[in-house]
Amino acid sequence: MASSPRPQSTAFPTLRTPSGDVPADAPRWNPQRPSAMPHHRYRPAHERVPLPLTDRTWPSRRLERAPLWVPVDLRDGNQALAEPMDTERKRRMFDLLVTMGFKEIEVGYPSASQTDFDFVRHLAESGAVPDDVTVSVFTAARQDLIDRTVDSVEGLPRTLVHLYTATAPTWRDVVLGRSRAEVHALIHEAATHLLRRAEERPHADIRFEFSPEVFNLTEPDFVLQVCNSLTELWDASPDRPVVHNLPATVEIATPNVYADQIEYMDRHLARRDSVILSVHPHNDRGTGVACAELAVLAGAQRVEGCLFGNGERTGNVDLVTLALNLYAQGVNPMIDFSDIDAVREVVEHCNRLPVHPRHPYGGDLVHTAFSGTHQDAISKGMAHHAKQAAEQGVAPEQAPWAVPYLPIDPGDIGRTYEEVIRINSQSGKGGIAHLLQTHYGLDLPRAMRPDFSRAVQHVTDTTGEELSHKQLWELFRATYLTPALEGPVALESWNTAEPAPGEHRFTCTLRTGGREHVCQGTGNGPLSAFADALRGIGVTVDILGYTEHSTTTGPGSPAVAYAECRVDDVVCWGAGWDTSVLTASVHAVMAAVNRSGRVPS
Repeated sequence: MASSPRPQSTAFPTLRTPSGDVPADAPRWNPQRPSAMPHHRYRPAHERVPLPLTDRTWPSRRLERAPLWVPVDLRDGNQALAEPMDTERKRRMFDLLVTMGFKEIEVGYPSASQTDFDFVRHLAESGAVPDDVTVSVFTAARQDLIDRTVDSVEGLPRTLVHLYTATAPTWRDVVLGRSRAEVHALIHEAATHLLRRAEERPHADIRFEFSPEVFNLTEPDFVLQVCNSLTELWDASPDRPVVHNLPATVEIATPNVYADQIEYMDRHLARRDSVILSVHPHNDRGTGVACAELAVLAGAQRVEGCLFGNGERTGNVDLVTLALNLYAQGVNPMIDFSDIDAVREVVEHCNRLPVHPRHPYGGDLVHTAFSGTHQDAISKGMAHHAKQAAEQGVAPEQAPWAVPYLPIDPGDIGRTYEEVIRINSQSGKGGIAHLLQTHYGLDLPRAMRPDFSRAVQHVTDTTGEELSHKQLWELFRATYLTPALEGPVALESWNTAEPAPGEHRFTCTLRTGGREHVCQGTGNGPLSAFADALRGIGVTVDILGYTEHSTTTGPGSPAVAYAECRVDDVVCWGAGWDTSVLTASVHAVMAAVNRSGRVPS
């Protein structure tokens, strides 16, 4: 216990290795020392918000049905993007959400931007909203913004107008500069104006939602007072309920604290059968999913979030993870994820943000095992599953699932278990690779796929159209194969020799700028010798990676080679195609040289 701290490391000079005394009550097996970070600046949650609930019941409950899921990708998620969606991307996202089965969708903040206003009008005028889907629009508690919002929804069949105001003490004091009573009056006045505007449209189906922003940092009695007053003002009833949405706007406590707050509201809200209790967790502490799940145990009936968790700071709660967590427990998620890669590709396209390869359920690598022991367990588990299905006389996809390391059957969400996960014909890396392999026998190296994906994205962004497999092949050929034969450096003729084992000579005639150069190089293989020969025209080539394979079976099968090269200071890919593997490999290097732009004039 009395051992001296290690000396300060010089390897990371900006870090301060904890060096305080080991706490006197620490067990001998825990030698951690206090950090010098100023933790005293922060107050724990129980000192910031009173927690009146002491007889909680949520821990003994079970999740047995899905809540009403409300995606806010088009509003909350969109306002967190560096490049907010245009109408085309918004419509693609909206159509995805409808197809997946969402019945209430927050589509924008029409008073905040002309783009959002125009998109709401687009939905109203295009007939894009199915009869059983409710459109939600978001507005601050200000009369002019409410007016703009109500104007935007004219003609929509069913609308939920979502009113919000920050209610937490810090926000009241620092942002609004108002007391509790003044904030309550502001909210009541805005809600009254919203009601009046809705009553001007007696034939429109307009319902109301209220969010006391930063609910989780607001005094529970104040939230209850405000929410109950709006329930009465809006005359909520079981057949026309009001939504009270209680956001964990900034996570500041463990999920059980949020669950206690929700259960308190669930117990004390007036006209409870006329209120839809909703939650909107964020992920500042990385526990947004847990907060939402415990909140539903505590009485929440509705959850707002985003697909794959996009949103401000660390994001909104992830609806994909929440829904598939239920699915993995045998509960119908009420949303379709049977092709999760199609969902992910649309989300990545619309958000212009990648989904992490390890993201639960939807990442590229979540069903891939690199560890030999994992692979062995999964392989044996799949074989056992197939055997049990046969014994039960049912198809494997209908048999009860119990396979090591795989909480759900990848096939249920459109996946297969293999080292490279194949996806559908969407314009993502996996889909592109799948189409090229299926139709042309190409197996693009994993490291090459992002490079070609960028080329595909450029074309689809420019044309606004999907590419067929023939168009993909033509784009691949033009991008990686043609430069070997039509670039600024032309390989007029060449031959190789092996004067001695392990010693290769490459002799070639190269044409650049209308001049021919006879060059020769040596190396431990034909490609290294070719790279050496290219020095004769002032081009330095390092071959960083190389892969080749045949494209079909049998004699005379074409071979394709892929080469990742550093040409001077530029790294780029090239490919070659020929019945000769050597010729294909030489062409792959030539294509990389010509694509680099670092060639002599």
